[in-house]
Amino acid sequence: MSHILNKKSQTALIHAPRKAPQYISSIQPPLFRASTIIFENTDALFNRHWTDPYDYSYGTHGTPTTFTLADQIAQIEGGEYCLLAPSGLSAINLVNSALLKHGDEVWVPDNVYGPNMEHLRNLERRYGIQVRVYNPMDINSFTPSEHAKLLWLEAAGSVTLEFPDLVGLVKKAHAQHILTVLDNTWGAGLAFNPFDFSTEHLAVDISVHALTKYPSGGGDILMGSVVTRDQQLHHQLFRMHAIQGIAVSGDDTAQIQRSLAHMSMRYEQQAQSALKLLTWLKQQPQFSQVLHPSDANAAGHEYWKQVCQTGKSAGLVSVIFKPEYDLKAIRKFCDHLNLFKLGFSWGGPVSLVMLYELNHMRSLQHTHLQQGLLVRFCIGLEDADDLVQDIQNALKQLE
Repeated sequence: MSHILNKKSQTALIHAPRKAPQYISSIQPPLFRASTIIFENTDALFNRHWTDPYDYSYGTHGTPTTFTLADQIAQIEGGEYCLLAPSGLSAINLVNSALLKHGDEVWVPDNVYGPNMEHLRNLERRYGIQVRVYNPMDINSFTPSEHAKLLWLEAAGSVTLEFPDLVGLVKKAHAQHILTVLDNTWGAGLAFNPFDFSTEHLAVDISVHALTKYPSGGGDILMGSVVTRDQQLHHQLFRMHAIQGIAVSGDDTAQIQRSLAHMSMRYEQQAQSALKLLTWLKQQPQFSQVLHPSDANAAGHEYWKQVCQTGKSAGLVSVIFKPEYDLKAIRKFCDHLNLFKLGFSWGGPVSLVMLYELNHMRSLQHTHLQQGLLVRFCIGLEDADDLVQDIQNALKQLE
């Protein structure tokens, strides 16, 4: 390699050698920001393949920063391979786009995350996939045809918090060679291992996780993940990941990486606060139903015990107000909360509240849910007694 002597100052600045050693041992891994990745020579360019475990070819494909976080998310969830996406919904869309084609049948629970259903309905209208809905509390409502390719699962549902017959559904799907994909944002790889659950050591094929929530923990970063154990399936997803140009920010990745060390402690504290609220909420006369999978009266409680064998649960609890409280009253209640902030998501330091009209969200009849408007409480890191007082103060506005 020939060198240019007496380079002009601008050129010399751009191509100045990095004199300081470029790697040190530190508690947090180094942050790599890169769109372009430099190849040392043409051998490095041509003697590589996109399926190599750590193929450094372009920023969208991966950097040490993004691959390190992906490895740790796979470890937390009990998988082998992980892809990162710029949001939880992007991760969901990646799975749907990679695995479904014209004529394929996909089954979704009636309590599925709303934007997932919107994406599938869009694919149905534009590309001719077939969307079928089942009752997560009734395995007999899952009646796949020979065209069924994918079964979506949520454990627990993110609004009504029922825990499905995960064991029965996974066994039924696998017996018919249907891929199973779990939205594992509620469990976060902490309440149970999606790749080794129940006494039968069952596994889903794919676990999707909104890292926006518990892994981030700050309410300020969007990201999602897709974890698998099967290399061929991973490559199928990875190919679509590349085709769609899916990429994540190195800075955002480093922030989530930094939060992982204390994720389990935050999860546990929020879960315990939710249980304290659950006990109090069940005593309040304004509610016809309080929803949490650990409650003995909850739909799917036995399924929760079957899968979440350590007794863990996320920091969410929902209530259904008695029918005499109309939307105006529920809005008044939410507007008078002080500590609970009105907003979507969960897993951050600030407690959140959201109201829902279930009649507008469900297509099937559900005997396990009372009539009335639903309010979901997503517990933050505040003291549980203060959160109880906040709800109590807002309820007084309805007297």
